[in-house]
Amino acid sequence: MDRYELRRQDYNLSEDQTELQAAYAKFFRARSPLEVVRAAEPGGFDKNLWEQLCATGATSMALPEDVGGDGATLVDLTLVAEELGRTLAPVPWIDHVCASRLLARLDACDTTDIVTGREIVALDPRFDAPPGRRLVPSGSVADRIVVRDGDEIVRLEFDTRPAKVDNIGKLPAAWIDPAAADRRTVLAGGPEAVAQYDRTLEEWRLLTSAALVGLVEETLTIAAEFAKNRYTMGVPIATLQGISHPLANIAIVVHGARNLTRRAAWFLDNEPDVQPVLASAAFVYLADEAPRAATMAVHVQGGLGVAAESAASAYLVRARGWALAGGDPADAAVRVAESFAARA
Repeated sequence: MDRYELRRQDYNLSEDQTELQAAYAKFFRARSPLEVVRAAEPGGFDKNLWEQLCATGATSMALPEDVGGDGATLVDLTLVAEELGRTLAPVPWIDHVCASRLLARLDACDTTDIVTGREIVALDPRFDAPPGRRLVPSGSVADRIVVRDGDEIVRLEFDTRPAKVDNIGKLPAAWIDPAAADRRTVLAGGPEAVAQYDRTLEEWRLLTSAALVGLVEETLTIAAEFAKNRYTMGVPIATLQGISHPLANIAIVVHGARNLTRRAAWFLDNEPDVQPVLASAAFVYLADEAPRAATMAVHVQGGLGVAAESAASAYLVRARGWALAGGDPADAAVRVAESFAARA
């Protein structure tokens, strides 16, 4: 048997991975309750939470050992992303991890401050971003920003951080103009550099998908707990088919999306040319299903669900906004379709 054959079909976690996910589940539950998430909404970022997260090694684990990292696999990183999404943690971990991994591949991860997270690195996660001004999801809190400019990969630095732009994902987004940067450094250019950036975008979509898996599962928990304790005509509303069947559908989405995301992570790490668009496929699926699941959670709670202070409403806006940080998810869908058509 091919030594990878079992792993292609097996989505079980190792004991170490189970412990890793449990540790970050405990961390985010304790340090990122909804009150912290709400308080961070004006800036889209909780600096104290970020420093605590970095102290756990969450940024260094993602990087190769030759730059001071711990060499974690992409499957490992999806486990952290899932727990981040479950609590809506207001930290730019996904952007920073993906950008710093790109810098490492380009031999441009030139300071331990990036490895440890003391310097935040952002990136533009959109396909074929047009030249000039673009909206970067973590642009208002980043110390360095990596973008693709034509066939060049460029690092931008600003003496004054750009102002945050309000958005439904409650992200620390900002408009970034490469021409207005105080320092602009070309890191690499040509087809290989573009290929490395495209690989980074796949990783961003992968980890965003994992975060949305956690988000969707938590919306299911919110809705199910309410449905079990809300009575009508003497029975819990969870016993009604109009409630129980949609909630069962969300459970199916969670399990299917989690398997797809872990499969995508494994292939992207081990056989990237065999299934090159699995991460994009997971992203497209969750960009559609996450808002639907979060909307159902709101509907289950009726008028309470649409209240501004409702947990369900907090999940709904992020379910809609996080995927859009990478541009139109339809662009990823087109890439998936083109890839399959080329192989047909």
